[in-house]
Amino acid sequence: MGRITSFADLIGILKDKASQGKAALVSSNPKGKSLSFHLSVLRATTHDPSTPPGNRHLSALLSAGTGSRATAASAVEAVMNRLHTTGDACVALKSLIIVHHIVKHGRFILQDQLSVFPASGGRNYLKLSGFRDEKSPLMWELSSWVRWYGLYLEHLLSTSRVMGFFVASASSTIHKDEYEDMVSSLTNTDLLREVDALVGLLQEACKIPDIPFSGGKPLADKITRLVGEDYVSSVNELYSRLNEFKERSNTLSFGDTVELVCALKRHESSKERLSEIWCGNWKRSWLDGLWSLVSEVKGVIGGLEDGYEQIEKTFAGIGRREKGYESARFSDRLVIGYGDDTVRFSSGRFSNVGRFNYPVEHCVVQTTLDVL
Repeated sequence: MGRITSFADLIGILKDKASQGKAALVSSNPKGKSLSFHLSVLRATTHDPSTPPGNRHLSALLSAGTGSRATAASAVEAVMNRLHTTGDACVALKSLIIVHHIVKHGRFILQDQLSVFPASGGRNYLKLSGFRDEKSPLMWELSSWVRWYGLYLEHLLSTSRVMGFFVASASSTIHKDEYEDMVSSLTNTDLLREVDALVGLLQEACKIPDIPFSGGKPLADKITRLVGEDYVSSVNELYSRLNEFKERSNTLSFGDTVELVCALKRHESSKERLSEIWCGNWKRSWLDGLWSLVSEVKGVIGGLEDGYEQIEKTFAGIGRREKGYESARFSDRLVIGYGDDTVRFSSGRFSNVGRFNYPVEHCVVQTTLDVL
């Protein structure tokens, strides 16, 4: 636990102890057994800015994925209630870290409950765009992280809805040959939607705030690592789809070509920022390969570069098909999961797919200040 440097810190510690004590008493009662997840959430989301959620508490929450659907729903509800009822930036960030861990490491049944919360659905379901914690300069600074991280996770869930599986999830694995067959079976329309979604996710990752100077660095470092892992997975997914477009360039309609160029232009606008934040000095050749592929794709589809300014104005609406961030209701698309938990697309796009095992090479994530 961090040092007590202000009266607000003391109040936060007292709140943590009081809420955890109350939850422990209730959960010890057999009738209150379902509240054990609530206690784990409280212990993982303290008011201390120097400690991210502990692995023990995260594991306890992820274990809900091995139980029934009702058990998984209880765990997700505990996390979301904590997120939506707090006004503390540290608590909100730690709640979002738990949400991110569910996306990345949770079993399908737990991810599914997250994707359909709340039952009414809707846009901006994390509801953090107006979050403000004015208790101290640090909390004000961390509030910008809450707003950005909430929006980033909504992009991640929305992108996963478009892709049909949870991006960067350990539960989304398929053998390489099957993966390549799956990508090659996509229609041009599906490929364009997925490229557009992946570009949007990478652009949102570029908006990560600066590391706070007045404290809270452990929280920022933890989030940066998680988003950095997403970055590697997203780039790999984008690379596969751009390579597929290069192979089928002669089959693209004029509208498809314009939409693809628009997406590539958007991606190139983030080139410097992406390299600065996420790559540092690690394996430049890997990232250079992506940009080289972008140039190749633009070259083979040909003829649009000189007139891009006019094209962009004419087709301003193209590339935004159902773009709204709806908080990822995975209704008619497959969300790849574990064994019998998988469900299928109505299109049958993944009809023969069991699990992803597509190799993703991990990187060392570099912030603007240091290498984590």
